[in-house]
Amino acid sequence: MAFASHSHRDPSGTYTFSSRPRAVENRSKYSETSTEETKRHYGNIMYDRRVVRGNTYAKHILPTTAQPDPAEIRRQQANRRRAIARKQSREQFRPNTPEALEGRKHTDVQTELYLEELSNIIATTDIECQTDPFLDRPATPLFIPAKSGKDVETQIEEGELFDFDIEVQPVLEVLVGKTIEQSLLEVMEEEELACLKAQQRAFEELRNNELAEVQRLQEMERRHNEEKERRIAQQREVLRKEKEIAEKIAARAYTQQYLAGLLPAVFTSLRRHGYFYNPVEKDIETNFFPWLMDEVNNRVERRYTAREILDTMIYDVTQKRLERFNEEETQPEKSDS
Repeated sequence: MAFASHSHRDPSGTYTFSSRPRAVENRSKYSETSTEETKRHYGNIMYDRRVVRGNTYAKHILPTTAQPDPAEIRRQQANRRRAIARKQSREQFRPNTPEALEGRKHTDVQTELYLEELSNIIATTDIECQTDPFLDRPATPLFIPAKSGKDVETQIEEGELFDFDIEVQPVLEVLVGKTIEQSLLEVMEEEELACLKAQQRAFEELRNNELAEVQRLQEMERRHNEEKERRIAQQREVLRKEKEIAEKIAARAYTQQYLAGLLPAVFTSLRRHGYFYNPVEKDIETNFFPWLMDEVNNRVERRYTAREILDTMIYDVTQKRLERFNEEETQPEKSDS
């Protein structure tokens, strides 16, 4: 990137600008430019190596054996040290594997998708190849594009474009202000966090005390409830026993009153139903009378049997005489004929 502007010369010999300076994008149309150089972004063109200063025809080309800039070496070393420090800090904050238990040890294992055999012995093989000799390639000469257009010059006096003391003051003020502001914010945040932690500790202590008091009150209420239930159960048991005793006394009195007139009635009923009897009368009724009735029945049956036999004999005799009489009547009738 370079600055380009149009100017013309007055008859008095002074140069005046006809337009404001503007940035001209200079893209390389050759493939020799490396991709790393094209990707770099420089914040200040004063340190951009792509800006050509002075006459390009009289440019001094440094040899390959020239000594590097000591400031650049120190800057590279500082960058390397910062990178190593950042790497070490990241490794310190990275969670490590805990120590192995007593009697055990850690073993390295492969976590790759495809396993391979690991060995401390590297297999080597000697191979030879004969090549044709080539001459060393000479160094590529510096490419100088052909001149095109017109040469235009711009006279810039000292202090016209950039005054470090004036230009760096707002930047420095902004940096210092932002740093102080960020520091104040961090301090305020730390104080706020400390206040929040103190309030949290006080709240936790108050809550623990309240929880202990609540637990004590709950335990006391539970004991009171248990005592009340026990007293109620005892009073119910006492009332139940008193009621049972009263019922027993009433039942005893009622039983005595009921049994007072029951005993004569029971004896009268038992006597009426024959549970209290005369032994002689009972013997006559249970032994003599059944025997007498059996004897009378036997005699009556024998008398009835005798009568039936007599009736049968009379009927037989009557039948025989009737038959004989009938035969005697039929015989005279035959003789008459």
